[in-house]
Parts: sequence; C-alpha cells; structure tokens
Amino acid sequence: MANSPAIGFVGFGEAAFHISKGLREAGVPPMAAYDINAHSAALGPRIQQRAQETGTMLVDSSVALTASSDLVISTVTANEAIHAAGQTAPFLTGRHVYVDLNSISPAAKQEISRIITARGTQFVEGVIMAPVAPYGHRVPMLLGGVAAKSFLEQMTPYGMRLELAGDEIGKAAAIKMFRSIIVKGMEALVFECVLGASRYGAEQRVFDSLADTFPEMDWNAIANYMVGRVVVHGERRAREMEEVAETLRALDIEPLMAEATARRMDWSAQLQLREYFKGVEPKDYHDVLNAIATLQSIEFPK
Repeated sequence: MANSPAIGFVGFGEAAFHISKGLREAGVPPMAAYDINAHSAALGPRIQQRAQETGTMLVDSSVALTASSDLVISTVTANEAIHAAGQTAPFLTGRHVYVDLNSISPAAKQEISRIITARGTQFVEGVIMAPVAPYGHRVPMLLGGVAAKSFLEQMTPYGMRLELAGDEIGKAAAIKMFRSIIVKGMEALVFECVLGASRYGAEQRVFDSLADTFPEMDWNAIANYMVGRVVVHGERRAREMEEVAETLRALDIEPLMAEATARRMDWSAQLQLREYFKGVEPKDYHDVLNAIATLQSIEFPK
C-alpha cells in the first residue's frame, strides 16, 4: 500500500505485539520497538520471541526508535506512560506523530500532550476499548485530539477500527476510565466470588442462582474468562484502576469501588499467579483455584 507509515512502538508488551502482528498481516512494513525490558531475564525472552514473530526490529534507545519511525505509538504500563513520553520527547520533531494508547487518566493524557506538542510534534490520544488479543490491530479504539482525524485516515485502510471522540484531549480517556469501573470491577467481583464460594464447594450453585436473575449470561464461561484475565493482567489492571481512582478524585468523587478493584488485582499479582501460569491465561478457573491452593497450602472441597 502506498505511503505506508514507518511505525515504532514504545513498549512491546501484549498490546504492541498483537497490534503489530495484525498490521504486518495487513501490509504495513516491518516496525521498530524500544522496550526497556527487552534484555531482562524475566521478560526479555518473550519480548524477543514476539519481535521475531512479527518481524519487529528491537532497538536499544529512544534515539534509535525515533530515527527509524514517523509514527510513534506508546503502549507501556499506565504508571510509566508519562515517563515514557518524557523519555521519548527530546528526540521527536515536527515530522513525528505520537500516539498514546495507554489506559491512563484524562489528566495524564493532557500532561503527555503538553510534553509532546512542546516539541512541535502532533499528539493523538488513543484508548483501547476491548481486549487486544482476539482482535489484533482491529481492536476498537477511540481517538482524541486535533491530529486524530489524520491518524484515522492513515490507518483505517489497514483495517484498524478507529472512532473519533473529539478534539479535546482527555475525553476518550474519560470514556475508557469510567467503562473500566464496570469491566475491571466485574472481573474483581467474579474472582472474589469464586475464591469465597469455592471454599464451600458452592460456586456452581451460586452461578445457577445468578443465571436465574441474568439468564442471558453464562456464568461458568464468565468466571473462566474473567478469572483468567485477572491472573495474567492483574498488575496492569491494578495500575489502570489507580488511574481511574485519580480521575474520580479530580471530580471530588471518592473512588471506593475503583480502589477495591485495584486491591484485588494487586493481590493476584503479589501471589505471582502470572508467573505460575508462565504468562498464559488459564482457561478454567478451577486451574486457578488449584494454583492458589498450592501457593497458599489451602484445601478446597472436592
């Protein structure tokens, strides 16, 4: 395809991997990525394997990334988004477009916009509105900022599902944050429900009762999916829910539910369930219960 963008990713975790894989299949030329964990003992091998699978060139600095890219896409953890922008900004110019896809507060998006546009670089606020893995680069995204329309026009031909939220930076992030109260809150609720009910061998009866109230929902399937998501993505979700809490505080709303959700997500991360499952989502919540029983020396009813 003519005028294919030169794309570089700041961070090459799950989101960047699946997006880059889809873009490559759609005809985008090989991309670059700079990830501070690319050579770490814990995460390095997986990052390098994913880079090899997608034909992505791993570079060793922000200088090298910006030199090889016109379109710079940030996909780091929420607590690193502002730092990543500050680290990259000195090497950006007027030819670059910086797209922040991180799950952060409207205020954080606005701060990143100030950092980036001070370099004469165009900034696009982006938020991912569904799990990336099933969709790849076609995952629905909301875009904000005056440069969002040109980014949409450039990337839609490759199959990206992009929707404009407006010129105001922060509106797209607000939609994402308040949606996360429900989505991540449900994950935490279901996980906590299963943890408690399983100690009495009662979870199936709980699901059957819930099905009477919500007959359109398969609660066994929901538990399998949501518990698996918490296990693998708990730490990242905890940081996102802290951003949600900050968003609510800025509105003088006490973030009771957001903070509780973050605590449950952090509990999973601190138990090192992700490491137990080697970063692969378990497909059955019973596998998670068995792992917890092993890690905490708990016996569940048979």
